[in-house]
Amino acid sequence: MFDLTLTDEQNDLIQTAREFARKEIAPVAGHLDEESKFPQEIMNKAFELGLMNFEIPEAYGGLGLSCLTHSLILEEIAWACAGVNTTLTANMLGAMPLLIAGSEAQKQKYLRGLIAGKAGKPTFTCYACSEPDAGSDVAGMRTRVEKKGDEYILNGQKRWITNGGVADWCTTFATFDPKLKHKGITCFVVDMSTPGVKVGKKENKMGQRSSLTNDLIFEDVHVPKANLIGEEGGGFKVAMKTFDRSRPWIAAAAAGIIKRSLDESRAYALERKTFGVPIASHQAIQFMLAEMAIAHETTRLLYMKASWMVDSGKLDSIVSSYAKAYGADAAMRVSTDAVQIFGGYGYTKEYPVEKLMRDAKLLQIYEGTSQIQRMVIAKNLLSAEK
Repeated sequence: MFDLTLTDEQNDLIQTAREFARKEIAPVAGHLDEESKFPQEIMNKAFELGLMNFEIPEAYGGLGLSCLTHSLILEEIAWACAGVNTTLTANMLGAMPLLIAGSEAQKQKYLRGLIAGKAGKPTFTCYACSEPDAGSDVAGMRTRVEKKGDEYILNGQKRWITNGGVADWCTTFATFDPKLKHKGITCFVVDMSTPGVKVGKKENKMGQRSSLTNDLIFEDVHVPKANLIGEEGGGFKVAMKTFDRSRPWIAAAAAGIIKRSLDESRAYALERKTFGVPIASHQAIQFMLAEMAIAHETTRLLYMKASWMVDSGKLDSIVSSYAKAYGADAAMRVSTDAVQIFGGYGYTKEYPVEKLMRDAKLLQIYEGTSQIQRMVIAKNLLSAEK
């Protein structure tokens, strides 16, 4: 049964994440954004506290947290900085294909490596799926794989890869023949030290600038058969199942941005005066704040339900698309209203709301755009089973 009652452990983890977000992330978030600087020191501290790699099972040294608990933590991190949140999330995103379809040997090697880290510092991974001409259209990817004996040879380019410039290994996808569409796509785990793997340009982004985003280029990269994830031609299903698992995380990040927008707007509305009274006294502002609160509650409920369904084994749940689409759009709307409440000040970097607005935009784009989510939802509504 879907139950909103949180356990003592979940509440303790939320409190730990909240304190970490407010003490370690929020004070430097503006600087990281301005400098487009990777948050290495924050990641080091997060690793020490166990605030990384949340869903790695206990069998491989991890905490084995549920998707719901993970999402609750991510809301707190995103409240402080969505870019830092994306950096944290990318590790679990890169690990997810292994959790879904990896061999026991792969899990022992790569998942344990994430938990162990290196010399007390975190190990990073990334998920390399998108390409210059294949973002939303995963089946349209052009990165090629050729099988030679007990090896696979990869050639192609991946784009917009979070943590691509710092990752030790990646989970990636290639096709035996683009004409096969989704049937030809195959998944691999690739060590970034493999000859032929190159890190391309760093993207200069509008928002979430503390999150590192790079191209990855594969030039005659030899991958051993042991690094095949699942089976040949099974990569598309792995990618889709990964997105089903990750979309609640995006909705949780949206909830964090919405809550921060509301908190900042409420505080400013009670302080700022016009016509001799705080602007919170004006009904126009009150209605905007009320809509923010409604958006937060709705997004939170949706990501909690979507996470719960993932934890219940329902990986094809349409609720993940509901949560991602609604949450992303609500975060964009609410953060825009926050800028409006702050007026001219909101348009400057003196206050954090302009950053919230820039950060929110990416939620509508990555891991399935808001339009793609609507296509998924509509297809579900119109299916023969209905």
